[in-house]
Amino acid sequence: MNQFVQHTASDLKRHILAGIITAGPLFVTWLLFTFILGVLANAGLPLVRLIAAPFPGTLLSASWFQYGLAVLLTVAVFYVVGRATSRVVGQQMFALFEASLERLPLVNKIYTSVRQAIDTLTAKKENGSQRVVLIDFPLKGQKSIGFLTHILADTSTGTPVAAVLVPQAINPSSAYLQLLPMDAITETDITMEQAMSMLLTGGAVCPDVIRYSAPVPAAVDRDGEPIPVSLAIESEVH
Repeated sequence: MNQFVQHTASDLKRHILAGIITAGPLFVTWLLFTFILGVLANAGLPLVRLIAAPFPGTLLSASWFQYGLAVLLTVAVFYVVGRATSRVVGQQMFALFEASLERLPLVNKIYTSVRQAIDTLTAKKENGSQRVVLIDFPLKGQKSIGFLTHILADTSTGTPVAAVLVPQAINPSSAYLQLLPMDAITETDITMEQAMSMLLTGGAVCPDVIRYSAPVPAAVDRDGEPIPVSLAIESEVH
């Protein structure tokens, strides 16, 4: 009887683990997708319910129809705003709207912070202000992925200080902000998209190679010319 119970428990454990490994990525994708749809629906539901109020008992009063219509309405609003801000007149109107928000005591702090964070994370890597880096976190010798969001200056010495955002895996919305000297970060050659894929999947989806260590300074001769690595090693041995 005990052997039967142990065999059944082992069989259940093995198959459940296999199911989690197989369906895990699909489940995480479904969670993220439903979360995004829920946010979009909640943004458009008040207007949809206001439109459906004069038509009780019709298709507009069905909850599933209101949910889908709210998602489409929110996406359409985003499209219209993006289309309008791509024009000169739309940019001027949006700049006027932002200037109005900046005059509100509490809203201006929240809006400005969110706006700067979005601009930083969506900026191109070529501008040099935002890059994917590695830092020793939480302990020395343990590398964590971080986003170099800003470079400050130490008022005492004038040396550059890096502001690095270190997001948590699976839930990148929770993160730590670390301030550390520039020589304490390791530049990588991965993109923002690759870094986010690594974080969301817990490292299951990642590039085959990564610049993990800081580059070793090249050996040079007395004239400042680089010495090939093989010659440098042979001279060190002899």
